[in-house]
Amino acid sequence: MRIVLVGPPGAGKGTQAAYLAENLSIPHISTGDLFRANMSQGTDLGKQARAYIDAGQLVPDEVTIGMAKDRMSQSDAVNGFLLDGFPRNVGQAEALDVMLKDEGVKLDAVLDLEVPEDEVVKRIAGRRVCRRDSAHVFHLSYSPPKTEGVCDVCGGELYQRHDDSEETVRTRLEVYHTQTEPIIDYYRAQGLVVTISALGEVADVTARAMAALKPSDEG
Repeated sequence: MRIVLVGPPGAGKGTQAAYLAENLSIPHISTGDLFRANMSQGTDLGKQARAYIDAGQLVPDEVTIGMAKDRMSQSDAVNGFLLDGFPRNVGQAEALDVMLKDEGVKLDAVLDLEVPEDEVVKRIAGRRVCRRDSAHVFHLSYSPPKTEGVCDVCGGELYQRHDDSEETVRTRLEVYHTQTEPIIDYYRAQGLVVTISALGEVADVTARAMAALKPSDEG
């Protein structure tokens, strides 16, 4: 299967992408991983991306598209893939259509993870990270520390990252609504969109997604 995964920040795309890719035996291709791999390997595209990032600028679509095209051409992606974070806008979606058409293949589904905006803010703004070890992450509502402001694991101070503040989250949501959400209508016009609720336990959301994708898989 060839799937695009979309949803707002805080929808759990990364978590679901990993489970779905494993269940469907296809590679999980995320924009973040593409950037990291290309920059660490020193590819031409990676050097271009690093120059923009170091200058505090957005990486242009053509660089991201080039990385995605190269990754989708690799042997493990011949029979399918799950794209997470790409395409990020309608221009990238159109470029992806051209890429797939050139290869004589097409998308099977666009899985839209739906989460109410207030829940997104609650999920992200409630995170607290340990200053001593950033791998120790808590949540005020879902996994609170035993002692307020103190890491259960090492006793370090817990803090809220700037990216997790409510103001920043709402700005990220606005960017999502403006730039990324329009691809849902773009793909809906092609009859590809499958929308599921991303509320509840991780396993329940995965089961919901697999059930929603099953008809396409059998078709």
